[in-house]
Amino acid sequence: MAKTVRKIPATLNLFSSEPVTRKRRVAGYARVSTDHEEQATSYEAQMSYYKGYIEGRDDWTFAGMYSDEGITATNTKKRDGFNRMIDDALSGKIDLIITKSVSRFARNTVDSLTTIRKLKEKGIEVYFEKENIWTLDAKGELMITIMSSLAQEESRSISENTTWGKRKRFADGKCSVAYSWFLGYDKDFKINEEQAKTVKLIYKLFISGLSMYAITKELVKRGIKSPSGNDNWQISTVKSILTNEKYRGDALLQKQYTSDFLEKKRKKNKGEIPQYYVEEHHEAIIHPKQFDFVQTEIARREKKGRYSGVSIFSNKIKCGCCGGWYGSKVWHSTDKYRKVIYRCNKKYSKGVAPCDTPHLTEEEIKKIFLKALNKIIDIKEETTQNLYELMEEVCRMDELIEEQSAIEQELSVIAESLESHIRENARVALNQEEYAKKEEGIRSLYSEKHDRYQEVSDFIKDKSDTKEELENFIKSLNDLTGEQTEFREELWGSLVEYVEVKEKCRVVFRGGIEIEV
Repeated sequence: MAKTVRKIPATLNLFSSEPVTRKRRVAGYARVSTDHEEQATSYEAQMSYYKGYIEGRDDWTFAGMYSDEGITATNTKKRDGFNRMIDDALSGKIDLIITKSVSRFARNTVDSLTTIRKLKEKGIEVYFEKENIWTLDAKGELMITIMSSLAQEESRSISENTTWGKRKRFADGKCSVAYSWFLGYDKDFKINEEQAKTVKLIYKLFISGLSMYAITKELVKRGIKSPSGNDNWQISTVKSILTNEKYRGDALLQKQYTSDFLEKKRKKNKGEIPQYYVEEHHEAIIHPKQFDFVQTEIARREKKGRYSGVSIFSNKIKCGCCGGWYGSKVWHSTDKYRKVIYRCNKKYSKGVAPCDTPHLTEEEIKKIFLKALNKIIDIKEETTQNLYELMEEVCRMDELIEEQSAIEQELSVIAESLESHIRENARVALNQEEYAKKEEGIRSLYSEKHDRYQEVSDFIKDKSDTKEELENFIKSLNDLTGEQTEFREELWGSLVEYVEVKEKCRVVFRGGIEIEV
């Protein structure tokens, strides 16, 4: 008996199990990657075109327009409109997405294919008008892979060209400043006089002895806005201002670089690519000598360990009885007799006999400093001569620099020997046990020499810092003439190492000069 085969027409969509007679819910996606005026026109045209195009089809129903303006497409993480559209599609609100081209959708092959496959699993189709690709078509994925790869390579090419242009400008000593958030400068490194006052204040407060944390509190107290316009200041912001070479008129170029053109990841340049240091690039806000002193002071405080710069007298007054530091105490904090005094922090420690050193008021500390300073001014010439002799003796670096240079050459020879040994092993079949033993010996010698190189370099830096500290002290001292009657915070911070309190006070200045008051 002959078989009879009768076809039953499909009534459900293969992917969504929805009746095929239902109108497809279609959304449009438009994106431009810059904020330029001509691109804005393109953006508006895309929005208008796709809305009209979708509404003009009887078998489609308009599901909305999604867009991203002024956003690049190398990844989809920051494209809010795109991500919202995909979420709506996966939640069943969209059946078809229409966009201009593959490059408008994504320039990252992985993002593009991952997103399309997610949509495909839910029966959602994407139509790329320029390439005439329907993703549910059998040829769709192959075409998408090819077109996305081309788009990604285009993005790589653009990124490399842009990077080359920036690095060429750096090599020529050219740079710009992000003046909208960089305190103290406007466009083309023109000094903003009002903002420059804040920069100078931060340097003055630091030199006077305040910690970076205390400086943030002082700035808030004075109602000074941060570079981003906030009422509160961050310690990192103050540190950035205190260490940025642009305030001394120089410019270090290429501090960061883009390590991944797809993710747009920025990394701190730790020697991976060249940097360029341009001296006297623009007008300075902070005098170079003052800037250099601050860098030395930052290093000194970090080396010292815990630095409590809550006030300018913190970490500056030492108990002559127990060697502890004086701290501020408030008497009568809630009434009209309120008074701030400084006394040994260990004076009334449990199980320890109280120190017999007296407490001091801020006015008394200031008077002690002025008396000691005036004594030094009286013997300024003798003091300066002694400091120069001390500098000559303590800061001599000739032998260390010669040793550093010699070690550099030795390290170069050892490195070359290691490379030669490795090349020989690749060219000739050596005894691997002997090869490994010799390689270990070379590497061990290199490590030993490198440790000594680092040690010598640290010695040189310490001597260089000491020399700079003494030079700054001499300069500050030479700038002073006549009897000093007014306490100046910057002199206190830059000249005094500490004050030791006993029956008499011993003021120890930078450079080791001691004056008893």
